[in-house]
Amino acid sequence: MGKNTEIADIFERIADALEFKGELVFKVNAYRKAARVLREFSGDISAIHPSEIEGIGKGMVEKIEEYLKTGRIKKYEEVIADIPNGLLELLNIPNLGPKTLQLLHKELGIKNITDLEKVINDGKVAALPGMGEKKEENIKKGILLYKAGRARIPLATALKVVREVINPLFSITESISPAGSLRRMRETIGDIDILATGEKIEEIINAFVRQPYVKDIVAKGDTKASVRISYENLQVDLRVVEKESWGAALLYFTGSKAHNIKLRGLAKDKGFKINEYGVFKGAKKLAGKTEEEVYRVLGIGWIPPELREDRGEIEAAIEGRIPILIEQKDIKGDLHIHSNYSDGMDDIEKIAIAAEKMGYEYIGICDHSKTSKIAGGLDEETLKKRNEEIDRVQEKVKGIKILKGMEVDILSDGSLDYSDSILEKLDFVIAAVHQGFTKNVTERIKKAMNNPFVDIIAHPTGRLLSGREGYKINLEEIMKYAAKKGVALEINASYDRLDLNDTNIIKAKGYGVKFVIGTDAHSTGMLEDMELGVGTARRGWLEEKDVLNTYRWKDVPLRRRK
Repeated sequence: MGKNTEIADIFERIADALEFKGELVFKVNAYRKAARVLREFSGDISAIHPSEIEGIGKGMVEKIEEYLKTGRIKKYEEVIADIPNGLLELLNIPNLGPKTLQLLHKELGIKNITDLEKVINDGKVAALPGMGEKKEENIKKGILLYKAGRARIPLATALKVVREVINPLFSITESISPAGSLRRMRETIGDIDILATGEKIEEIINAFVRQPYVKDIVAKGDTKASVRISYENLQVDLRVVEKESWGAALLYFTGSKAHNIKLRGLAKDKGFKINEYGVFKGAKKLAGKTEEEVYRVLGIGWIPPELREDRGEIEAAIEGRIPILIEQKDIKGDLHIHSNYSDGMDDIEKIAIAAEKMGYEYIGICDHSKTSKIAGGLDEETLKKRNEEIDRVQEKVKGIKILKGMEVDILSDGSLDYSDSILEKLDFVIAAVHQGFTKNVTERIKKAMNNPFVDIIAHPTGRLLSGREGYKINLEEIMKYAAKKGVALEINASYDRLDLNDTNIIKAKGYGVKFVIGTDAHSTGMLEDMELGVGTARRGWLEEKDVLNTYRWKDVPLRRRK
């Protein structure tokens, strides 16, 4: 939050405007890259000179300095001067690219989403040259996805916000925790709810509403407060509860609603009543201080928050079948990291040092293959040079094993982007679909899995949380075939993917599939996204043994080693 985010937002809007105007791709990407660097920079941009931040070029440094001095960036004002308010926001709609938006603006006068929905409902979009009913229908689907996405907060955003909110309150509370769907690590969050307990309730409430991130105080009472923060104008709610009811309140406000309903039924069957204050038999309070205590009184063991969705977790707990879920500390390495040889921001040595500091035993440098030209895909000669650099860096950084991997494109006929003679020299191969999302995707992925050098299928559905539906694919068929061939499916931990999602993980595990959690990191900061992948894996009931990168490298049961 703060100046970093403000400037990053402006750079993103400049990029959108340039893209809409048909500017050269490298100019657009320069602003997007600068925005990404600023979002991932953990320090305060106003406390240092911008040139000290790696990845920020001279031109961007000048614009950052301009904003810090004047609160404005002239380039931004110039590029948006002739673009109606609200128009660029439409670029966030799936299936609506800049060229199409230009056409709709020029021919139909589209200025905002209301205009767009009207002309679609009137059938005017399909009538335009080069459009047709299919494109119109795709844009209509995109609008629905866009609206659904705006209604919820991405998990990564919510985690970032809640940590900044909670940190200043630790010293004056006895216990404090996020609640709701955030504590359950759902991929998107409806509301940001925080629960706290402590002796000085008034002091806690006042400290919460007086933090520098607070933009507006929505409501403030004796035990509750709601504020709107400067970061994306989000609302955060705090509730302070009595210490004796902490566990019951945390359980109640964590949810899910379906889980709580099932617990109430269980309590009723025992002649008890359960609510946010505790478990009662008549007027006598039986439990409430801790979650463990509440569950124990009901005759079951504690259930991890990620499982509380009424998907059989209560029955499993009654029977003592709750799995020991994977944890962050179980991860031995990250097998999906992009270096600056393709579209990553950092060099191999910097990545290795950062991963070593995280306690990893190994990393997989996994750049894009040659067909992914927009992502700087490596031809065979460049791949050779990259592998030689990995060897050189390995001589310098000895505390972590640096593996030679690649994210290899699955082409339109199901073949791979490199010959087998190239693939066999790599330590492992991740195969991925990056184009042709609607054409024979299931058959292409299955054919790729027939190649003996393919170990992992990346982001198996191709969806993006920001609003892309993903491939037209028979996912169950892919799951069964992956299990048969011994190919792992990726849980892509990138904040906008989380692909596979929890329900698909549960289904795939049922077919006997093994998994790899990879961050798909394009900078060292994105290595931290492993937390999102582990949370998703936990929601999918995965244990340490289900995930290949919890093994020591020599023991990782990759397909080619079997």
